[in-house]
Amino acid sequence: MINERRDFLKLIGIAGIGIGSSTLVPGYASAQEKPGKALDQIRKQAGRKYRQQFNMSGYAAPKIDTVRIGYIGLGNRGSAAVERITYLQGVEVKALCDIRPEMIAATKERIKDAGYDPHEYTGSADAWKQLCERDDIDLVYIATPWDLHTPIAVYAMLHGKHVATEIPAAVTIDECWQLVETSEKTKKHCVLLENCCYDFFELLTLNMARQGFFGELVHCEGAYIHDIFESLFDKNKRYDVWRLKQNAHRNGNLYPTHGLGPVCQVLDVNRGDSMEYLVSMQSNDFMLHQKAVALAATDDFYKPYVNAHFRGNMNTTTIRTRKGRTIMLQHDVSSPRVYSRLHLVSGTKATAQKYPLEPRISLSHEGWVSAEEFKQLEEKYTPAIIKKLGEMAKQVGGHGGMDFLMDWRLIDCLRNGLPVDIDVYDAAAWSAIGPLSEWSVANRSNSIDIPDFTNGAWQHNKPVDISLQQGGTTGVKSKK
Repeated sequence: MINERRDFLKLIGIAGIGIGSSTLVPGYASAQEKPGKALDQIRKQAGRKYRQQFNMSGYAAPKIDTVRIGYIGLGNRGSAAVERITYLQGVEVKALCDIRPEMIAATKERIKDAGYDPHEYTGSADAWKQLCERDDIDLVYIATPWDLHTPIAVYAMLHGKHVATEIPAAVTIDECWQLVETSEKTKKHCVLLENCCYDFFELLTLNMARQGFFGELVHCEGAYIHDIFESLFDKNKRYDVWRLKQNAHRNGNLYPTHGLGPVCQVLDVNRGDSMEYLVSMQSNDFMLHQKAVALAATDDFYKPYVNAHFRGNMNTTTIRTRKGRTIMLQHDVSSPRVYSRLHLVSGTKATAQKYPLEPRISLSHEGWVSAEEFKQLEEKYTPAIIKKLGEMAKQVGGHGGMDFLMDWRLIDCLRNGLPVDIDVYDAAAWSAIGPLSEWSVANRSNSIDIPDFTNGAWQHNKPVDISLQQGGTTGVKSKK
């Protein structure tokens, strides 16, 4: 088995280059040092031909009665995820990993009453490898900076673990292919932790779409417009200001999945339709460079950013699917704008939209339905997962409860041997929009093909059932 893993690491091109180190293929570094070469690689990998080894779409892995979990990365997202999981029955927190021992201590404090005594891995940049190598872990939950998501996920799957990774799952197209190849070879799930797919309105519109409420789907929109301008430069906010580095040397939609994931599910992308190509346009940067210069005048820490090529404020990316539907995505994390994920679903019979205002539905060109009519539609189409767990999710929290629903659903699928909602093909395709948009922006908004990571299997793959006719057996502990 060890030799097989070593051979496979060589096959996918990550053996011998320091997997897990802080310098492993970070998209921003390669683009900064050799931008032309990095962009050429994006185009080359986007056009790659691939023969599917095993179809992970709809794959039901063997049931796991008690899901034993190891967490890697214990910042805001990771530590909150550990605490949320303690409300679920049928799980065990076996190990915690972070390069900062104080983060492990703080996380243990958060779960001190849950009865778990997880092993600690810390103190070095590759301590996570030891966690992945344990024989008593079923699921590795990754909440590290972006450039470590794929290296850890690949290593964990090669060591027999299912993987759940924060977004994006990859920062290069090559990494997307690594995830697909490894998941297919090992038959281990690689689940993208896209919590917005489990927000209440997004689940409502998904159920509506699957019951034909919108008619033929025509167009969808999504966004991540979130003013985190000041926090990007805050040395105490994120470890080694890793997100500032991403925005300092990459220019595109770097965080596409919050808006894209829910509408891809509505459109049955990878399960009846497929994204074919995109075009992407970026504004200039009107704020980030100025901020870096101002900070560098009094703090040497920021001097390397004075000559950085910061991404522009607003990116707009448009996507066409093979069935002729369109998607519009936007991304802006530096302008002083109201938060919006712009979830819009437009069909031949109806339209639904949330953000920047409250959720609304239209049945004609004459306007939105009344509050009473909306309530009636909401009662009719609210999916089973919200009816079962919605109130509990609100109590536990996590972005209004959607994080809890995401975790519960993942654990329930693993415990009942059900196909996961968001599989490796979704993780790869949704994450690929980041580097593909970079290429398009750098090439005067020319179009670029989106790889079909399913190798044509999207034509017969079936959408995952969310009605809870199967599963739904994972118990929930009361919030103390």
